[in-house]
Amino acid sequence: MNDLSLYGWNNTLFQQKQSSLFNNFSHGRVSIVHRTCYEVIAEEGLFKCELTGNMLYGRNPEEYPCTGDWVIFQPTDQDKGIIYDILPRTKTLYRKKAGTESQRQAIAVHVDKAFIVQSLDANFNVRRIERFMVQILDEGIIPVLVLTKADLGFNEEEIKHSLKHLSDNMPVFITSVLFPERIDNLRKYIKQGETIVFTGSSGVGKSSLINALCGEEILATSSISDSTGKGRHTSTRREMVLLNNSGILIDSPGVREFGITSDNTNALSSVLNISDLEKTCRYKDCTHTNEPGCSVLEALQNGTLDNSVYESYIKLCKEAFHFSASEQEKRKRDKSFGKMLKDYKKYSQ
Repeated sequence: MNDLSLYGWNNTLFQQKQSSLFNNFSHGRVSIVHRTCYEVIAEEGLFKCELTGNMLYGRNPEEYPCTGDWVIFQPTDQDKGIIYDILPRTKTLYRKKAGTESQRQAIAVHVDKAFIVQSLDANFNVRRIERFMVQILDEGIIPVLVLTKADLGFNEEEIKHSLKHLSDNMPVFITSVLFPERIDNLRKYIKQGETIVFTGSSGVGKSSLINALCGEEILATSSISDSTGKGRHTSTRREMVLLNNSGILIDSPGVREFGITSDNTNALSSVLNISDLEKTCRYKDCTHTNEPGCSVLEALQNGTLDNSVYESYIKLCKEAFHFSASEQEKRKRDKSFGKMLKDYKKYSQ
């Protein structure tokens, strides 16, 4: 028997289940998503489940179960079942789906903290960290920066300087799987019942970090590539593991590109630590591009605001605006298509 409270089950989720038409069925949490089935951890054990036809064909793919979702299912065999419903999602970490203008892809659901993992080598990229932070904070998730491979040697002052505009908004941990005391410090930051998602590029050591936190080889890892000097990409799916007497850890495949789906410019300015500057702009709707009396531009000119931070802000604002406009256009098309389909059914009867 599994104690689902260790996996985050609580009274709020219980009340939500009572509102479902299928509240007499079993419930569990999705631990792994395969192409055609879902592994669900329930009190009775681990089940491999498929979707009902209604869920498979009646929902958009982005509404299908994701790692971390709580689902209601009916066991059909000793270790198999059919998913009938998904409990309401909270704190979902999304990214813009690659190759699309406005489609979102859920990475993990019911997340308390997101560990942004970067290695202290050529992979280190402040702009990428900013991108992750914007998306994470927009969903009400706590961002945490975890820098790995500290054993390789790095310029600590240089790293701190590059992160000075971000460190006020999130804790930073410098780690190495070769330094147990640093892993212990990170482990203490994870509380029982909390869900932590690990996100970052390929080769930064997410799976190795999870193994170190768990004290055993739970997730497969690869050695460093001789040709590139980087870790070979191992994780191909999002996978959930339980940390003994602590929280729930979700590994995720490395991402080369992390498109944001937020159109909250307040979150952008807060992440990049320019919100205090824009409060003193002459105009409340200042875009910080060419307006007279713009405090942000003034800080840029006198060197108070770093040029690279400002350029990142403008770039992310444009990307957020483009996603928002594309999303509104997509909703308009969907609404128009729905009306057309409704009219067709009406007149074809």
